[in-house]
This record gives sequence, C-alpha cells and structure tokens, in this order.
Amino acid sequence: MPTIGVALAIPEPWGTQLQDYRRALGDATADLIPTHVTLVPPTEVVADGLTAVREHLERVATKHAGFRLHLRGTGTFRPVSPVVFVTVAEGIGETEQLAEHLREGPLDQALDFPYHPHVTVAHHLDEAAMERAFEELASFEAVFDVTMFHLYVHDAADGWRRTDDFALQATEG
Repeated sequence: MPTIGVALAIPEPWGTQLQDYRRALGDATADLIPTHVTLVPPTEVVADGLTAVREHLERVATKHAGFRLHLRGTGTFRPVSPVVFVTVAEGIGETEQLAEHLREGPLDQALDFPYHPHVTVAHHLDEAAMERAFEELASFEAVFDVTMFHLYVHDAADGWRRTDDFALQATEG
C-alpha cells in the first residue's frame, strides 16, 4: 500500500534554505522530506485507491481560492513532541480550512493531535540542536502566495516525492 501525504510546498529560495538548515543541524531525514506545510499527514491508501484520492483532491482544489502565506519566527511542540518549527503568521485560517476539507472522503481520518499549520525545521534531534534551531530561526520570515497544493508519495529509498499539483481554483468574493 502506498503512503501518501498532501502539503503546501515552500517556494524558493526559502524551501532550499530551510532544507539546507535542517541538514546542517544533523537531521538525517532532511534530504528525504521537501520543505512543506502538511495538510494531510502520511496516510496509507490501497494502490487502486489513488485514483479516488486524486479525484477528491481535484474537487477540493476547485472550492478553494489561493491565499497569502506569511511564515515568521519559530515555535515548538516540546515537551509533547520533539519538534521545532517555523510558524505560520498569516494564512492560518485558509490553511486550516483547506486541510479540513482535504481530510474528508477517501482521506477522512482522525488526527493524533489538533491540526496546527507549521514548517518543521528540527525533529527528533538532541536538545542542543533543537534549541539552536529555535533561536537561530527566530527572525526567519517569508511571504508568498499559495496557488496550489501537492500530492506526495513516499518511497522507502528516495523519501517523499511530489507527484501531482492541484491548482486552487475558486474565485474570491
């Protein structure tokens, strides 16, 4: 069964900048995980279920307009989860609504934790590395327009690979 995820890709130059930072911290998974905001967490689907998933993603994309995403500063889920992240300062509501609609139909699922849009920059590292990321990226800032979301499929050797793009198509107003 393939494992899929749905996410917002972080555009350049910030995507590479944050991935390089993650690698420099010693995160062995940095090259396997593109920089992103998760919308649907890793989910196993039956092989013949991918068509239904893609159709669902296309339907959701037609009902949502693009929006501005502003990343600024850092946050953490510690001590509950060993994660340091870049925070979403603008676009939280739009991201939450999109994620909620994506987790319906063939992707309906209960989450282990309440949904909180963010960009992970340190995960399962020693406390010193986690604190370093929290402090060094405190002044990080990026602003960009979100015009699409993406389907990723996990490969054991190559990690997460983007396979499909879904343009946000609804018009505002």
